[in-house]
Amino acid sequence: ADLIILDLMLPGLDGYRVLRALRDEGRRMPILILTARGEEADKVRGLRLGADDYVTKPFGVLELLARVEALLRRTAPPGDGAGEPEQFGAVEVIPASRSVLRSGRPVALTPKEFDLLVALLRRGGAVVSRMELLTEVWGYSAAVLSRTVDTHVAELRRKLETDPAAPQHILTVRKAGYRLEK
Repeated sequence: ADLIILDLMLPGLDGYRVLRALRDEGRRMPILILTARGEEADKVRGLRLGADDYVTKPFGVLELLARVEALLRRTAPPGDGAGEPEQFGAVEVIPASRSVLRSGRPVALTPKEFDLLVALLRRGGAVVSRMELLTEVWGYSAAVLSRTVDTHVAELRRKLETDPAAPQHILTVRKAGYRLEK
């Protein structure tokens, strides 16, 4: 499969358990979750369990299709211009294999987390706004969705920073966005 669309409200099943099982099995394809739960905590839980994006019910078919297209576009295998490995702190990013090492050990990132990290790396330390990251990584822009970026940045920090509460590399620039400090 190229992509999984998972409805969290499955009859007789816990959608979060299905999501966790898919990721525990090592499935790397993007997962888009559908949920009637609009609470931020529910969305964060889904993203932390490995979802790459979410759509809250009710939703329009065009929005769903646009999100599917964006996920597929951003998780397509890299072409010849994949780029050289880059390093910051104890973290090495290898674009050709879409892999990340921290202190020589592999770090499991979702496709969105990897794309977000690469988007920050490409800027060479410059500040990148949430809206720019939404557009580049998710393929759409809307102020109400900027928490999506914040949630994914928090997950990147949790996985890559020595002390996520006091990050040394993935920095917040107040009222502006984020930047990556090598």
